[in-house]
Amino acid sequence: MAIGYLKIQARTAHDALPLISASIRIQDAQGGSVYDLTTDENGETRTVPLETLDKSYSLSPYYSGIPYTNYSVLARAAGFNSIYVSGIPIYDGELAVLPLSLIPMQEMQRSPIQSEIYVGAPAVSLAGPRSQEGPSGAPYVLRQVVIPDPITVHLGPPKSAAADVQVSFPDYVKNVASSEIYPTWPAAALTANIYAIITFALNRIYTEWYRSRNYGFDITNSPAYDQYFVYGRPIYDSISRIVDNIFDEYVRRKGQTAPYFTSFCNGTTATCSGLSQWGTVALAEQGLEPLEILRSYYPKDIEIAQTDIQTGILSSYPGSPLRTGSTGLDVQTVQTWLSRIRRDYPAIPAITDPEGQFQNSTQAAVTKFQSIFNLAPDGIVGKSTWYKISYIYSAVARLSELDSEGSTLGIGTVPPSSVLRQGSRGQDVITLQYLLNVAATYYPGIPAPTQDGIFGSGTQQSVTAFQRIMQLNPDGIVGPMTWQALYNVYLGADQNVPSPSPDPGTVQYVVKAGDSLWLIARKYGTTVEAIQKANNLVGDLIRVGQVLTIPVSETLSYTEYTVRPGDSLWLIAKKYGTTVEALMNLNNLTSDLLMIGQVLKVPVQQT
Repeated sequence: MAIGYLKIQARTAHDALPLISASIRIQDAQGGSVYDLTTDENGETRTVPLETLDKSYSLSPYYSGIPYTNYSVLARAAGFNSIYVSGIPIYDGELAVLPLSLIPMQEMQRSPIQSEIYVGAPAVSLAGPRSQEGPSGAPYVLRQVVIPDPITVHLGPPKSAAADVQVSFPDYVKNVASSEIYPTWPAAALTANIYAIITFALNRIYTEWYRSRNYGFDITNSPAYDQYFVYGRPIYDSISRIVDNIFDEYVRRKGQTAPYFTSFCNGTTATCSGLSQWGTVALAEQGLEPLEILRSYYPKDIEIAQTDIQTGILSSYPGSPLRTGSTGLDVQTVQTWLSRIRRDYPAIPAITDPEGQFQNSTQAAVTKFQSIFNLAPDGIVGKSTWYKISYIYSAVARLSELDSEGSTLGIGTVPPSSVLRQGSRGQDVITLQYLLNVAATYYPGIPAPTQDGIFGSGTQQSVTAFQRIMQLNPDGIVGPMTWQALYNVYLGADQNVPSPSPDPGTVQYVVKAGDSLWLIARKYGTTVEAIQKANNLVGDLIRVGQVLTIPVSETLSYTEYTVRPGDSLWLIAKKYGTTVEALMNLNNLTSDLLMIGQVLKVPVQQT
């Protein structure tokens, strides 16, 4: 048997927060347990080897069997709903990275709900016909070719009532390539196919193919109409590396700006006038380069172009890589972004270089960031690293902004009594838009509305998407049931999502009803005076919703304990001379429910 590899990453809020100590079980096709793993401070497991079939089977269009072995993953984390991903293809010599976006449990939810994702076979092995329609003679809408961030994908045929999800464009391309073809193919064949995938999507954006038809999405995941996309699937390292280098490049004809309509099919069970996916393998094995392969299927005058116009990115890529010895504002920008991201990902080392000077500590921080987010760890800020740092910084900054906004708005715990609909205005609409923004942070199918106090079409679209996810009547009207569901999501996130620490040796705490500085100090083993000093407080007055920085005793360490049959938090606390409350705080637990095999951090006083 050959060997492939799998690594799992458990995160939430668009990767803004890693989920530490999540329980991960890998199972074989018969349901037997292969590995029981726990995520680290970056929310990821170690890379594990798994048996699979020889690579040669996935290189032959004539092999009628399945050229890989399927596995499943069950992920659980305290305070979050669980995820079960089945039908994960593992290929010979390939690393599959499975991103798991866990959703916090809602207020008053007693037990986690398990969502299920089935990955299954790539589109190249399917027998169904493809009838991708392109813009032959149709007017182009946009003036420039734009990389959308995020891109909105409809998870079904165009007219279906399926959900929409929003993902970053590079992640979308990686997902489609992993869903369409085999990652074991020669690099030239993979690259040619990825160019076709990128260009097809940009053509849909450029022509506003769906939005001009009054759809609220950019592209579907249906291979019959567009290209295959499986939300929540693993991404293969060979594909990921290529996409990182070319995600902003596309195919066009010389003298034109528009992305060419790069239709494609597998070339065996389905034929078309565009690219043959299996045909690219034969051409790559003959030694053809990616552009030569593309010109074998599309007009001979096509070329590779690049666009630097990206929506949703904070600052444009400077145009040349930043590395040791670089100086200036762009270096300072990267240093600022990484320093903020480090609060949520403390494995990233602190940057001690002078501002604007790319020296050793900046290189070390960049390298660690690249390692955490599956980029080539070369310590150089190229376009893919710049884009990813900007994306993650936006996510973590937005999360902090939402925390601050909630306190400023005085959201409270009781919903407004008003009934809102399109055309409504005022403070309750601002509250609604804020709550929808919180929900959008954790549910990728909810678009985030602008917080302007006006209930327009964008807010209605967000409300409708939220109602569908919550299994409410999707009428776009916010009445008592929708208000309560919004508050359940908001309060659940407040209770279950760990707050990042602004400095090592501290934790963030959101003040709740009944709290006092004395009770909080006792809870964290510190003093009232220490909390006052850390927060510049001159008295004992605190308010509900206030975020406090709590200094944690530096003498406190912990050991790890694996839960066994018959264990309870009370028994474990008694065994190690600690308290149930201390165990729950250290492990971000919201209930006393334990799972056999779960790894707990147990506080131990150092001597």
